[in-house]
Amino acid sequence: MEAATPPPPAARRRPNARGQGERLREEIIAAAMRMLDDLADDEALSLRAVAREVSIAATSVYLHFPDRDALVLAVLRRCHEEVVRAGDEADAAHEHPAARLRARILAQAAWAHEHPGLYKVMHESGVHRRLGMPFKEVLVARTTEAVRRCMDAGVAPPDDAATVAIDLRTAVNGMLAQRINEPDLSWPPAEEQLDRFLAKLVGLPPRGGSAA
Repeated sequence: MEAATPPPPAARRRPNARGQGERLREEIIAAAMRMLDDLADDEALSLRAVAREVSIAATSVYLHFPDRDALVLAVLRRCHEEVVRAGDEADAAHEHPAARLRARILAQAAWAHEHPGLYKVMHESGVHRRLGMPFKEVLVARTTEAVRRCMDAGVAPPDDAATVAIDLRTAVNGMLAQRINEPDLSWPPAEEQLDRFLAKLVGLPPRGGSAA
């Protein structure tokens, strides 16, 4: 009697050619970003689940990220880079300092609306406390610079730009976090709320004035 033909091996991802390890690392980060946007909780993420998402062995993930915190930190860095880039592009589309600051804040809000799970992880993950996120300083510096331009141009009252920027960031981050965590509340239009922050905290003229 003939021996039974063994079943074909399960489909596996072909190994990366030499020099393509960085490409795999990027694929792992991209997969983790997608998963965290759905999970909205980095504690619910596992490296094995990420490996399955990328169709690789779990050991391949560990070659690039020794533990979950390291992978989450890489995702948080990427998220901050995207928010900064979106803000820079929005800022560059305007000339008036007030319009540039407003566009930057609206771009951040738009990114949070598009990626609510990731935005939640950015601000609630324990990785920040355990490992620190010095790359956040870029986003802080961009906001401070935008506020300072408004003061230098005379469209916002003179003040300490760093302090005003912190107040603005606190208000914006809190607003966006609440909208994500409590979506069923009767929220006013986001642009109107952000404009109130810019007027009350930075001192920009009301919309429709010279800041438009």
